[in-house]
Amino acid sequence: MRLTMGKIRDEEFNSFRGITMLSAWGLSLVAASFLFLWIGHLLDELLESAPRFMLSMLFLAVAGCLTELYVEVRRRMKDS
Repeated sequence: MRLTMGKIRDEEFNSFRGITMLSAWGLSLVAASFLFLWIGHLLDELLESAPRFMLSMLFLAVAGCLTELYVEVRRRMKDS
């Protein structure tokens, strides 16, 4: 009976870690998007170039975060 309780607790802990990891990646995506949007906006003001840098920096932030998330998920699936 003791083994069953330990196994249930381990499964609950692993699911909690997964939820926490996804939440952290969501926060990271939002923070990086806003940071890169702001930097792109500053570059657009400096170089007087419509929304080109702002949009390109946004896409760069989103692509970078999603790539890192994909790598993390693949690594965790490989470890399991």
